[in-house]
Amino acid sequence: MDLEGWGLFTGQRSVVRFRPAAPDAGITFVRTDQPRPVRVAASIDNVAKRARRTALRNGTVSIETVEHCLSACAGLGIDNLEIELTGDELPGMDGSCLPFVEKLQEAGPVEQSVPRRSHRIDEVVRVVDGDSELVALPPLDPQSEFLDVLYDLDYGPDNPIGRQVCTFRIEADCFVSQIAPARTFVLQKEAEVLLANGLGQHLTYDDILVFGGDGPIQNTLRFADECCRHKVQDLLGDLALLGRPLVGRVHARKSGHALNHALVRALAGQQARRAAAALTLEPAAVGIHRIQRILPHRYPFLMVDRILEIHGTQRVVGIKNVTINEEFFQGHYPGQPIMPGVLILEAMAQIGGILLAQELEHKGKVAVLLSMDKVKFRRAVMPGDQLLLTAEALRVKSRSGHVKTDAHVGTELVAEALIKFMMADADRT
Repeated sequence: MDLEGWGLFTGQRSVVRFRPAAPDAGITFVRTDQPRPVRVAASIDNVAKRARRTALRNGTVSIETVEHCLSACAGLGIDNLEIELTGDELPGMDGSCLPFVEKLQEAGPVEQSVPRRSHRIDEVVRVVDGDSELVALPPLDPQSEFLDVLYDLDYGPDNPIGRQVCTFRIEADCFVSQIAPARTFVLQKEAEVLLANGLGQHLTYDDILVFGGDGPIQNTLRFADECCRHKVQDLLGDLALLGRPLVGRVHARKSGHALNHALVRALAGQQARRAAAALTLEPAAVGIHRIQRILPHRYPFLMVDRILEIHGTQRVVGIKNVTINEEFFQGHYPGQPIMPGVLILEAMAQIGGILLAQELEHKGKVAVLLSMDKVKFRRAVMPGDQLLLTAEALRVKSRSGHVKTDAHVGTELVAEALIKFMMADADRT
């Protein structure tokens, strides 16, 4: 399925192609115009700072104005999708997400065997920027499986847009008919600034709603409150960066993309805290004796005490108990014991090695560290802490493995890294 058009901001022409993805794969954009295709997951972690739009980035490669396409996916309930793109910005089309909706409807969604995982809001989450705010609240009906949105757009009494308030329960039929057709808009004075900065040079009054003193210039509204509806459309696209559909209520007042992103980050933190709390309550799946059969490490360098979860060959979660009896605390540092960062990384590497050992073709092999990338430390680890170690498989081959690892203390992120391993015969290491 192809969709072709000009980027709203850059004016570059690009072609979009939608491809189905595996269960739990999420939504991923793929820049196929690069020497080697570059994949960028639709995740809040990949958001690049931009004005008036949402952009994603992987290294030096970015994808601009993703919110309309993501809104179409969210409104239709599409969870897993690959979106190939031949340029750095998605087509602006008519300024709404309706063309994306129609193209996706043309192909038709396919129900997958894995249950859909949603994020149910169970406590109030509020983000504020001046007089703009976003509030996420639990559903009024405990049995509800929907997201209800209230948006209050207020440009003031002296503005042609004025104040508009709209409320929607996000269901596919309602989204397609009442939200998807709403187009992006701009005030005339804002349009002049954008043009002066070299943006939107290809646009005419037929391509975008430009509001002058008396309303839209050379254009006609599709809804009396079209601006408010488009704000809901943008909000849904940005909320899709959480990776799971929301259940509950969201009340918005004058919010834009930056505040939308702030709410998603807050909800992602809530999601991480839930996962960490659930993990710490689960009984051990693998004890130290089996760990010693998997890893060649021994005292004082065995850094995994227990495995809490094994999800096939995709994910492993374990713990390292940090006590004052650790010998490294004698010199690091006397009077202020702090676990060396290199040993935190070693613990993360060992949990990665346990994950790779789950691959049948790696039985009788041991994971040998090749490289670490994107290493970040967030918090000091001290005696009495318990490191919650997680490893997720990114790419595994017969002789190598690439995993994403992190370490938490409670709900706080301590460290993270991408680690590559070589799989070597155990009797040669």
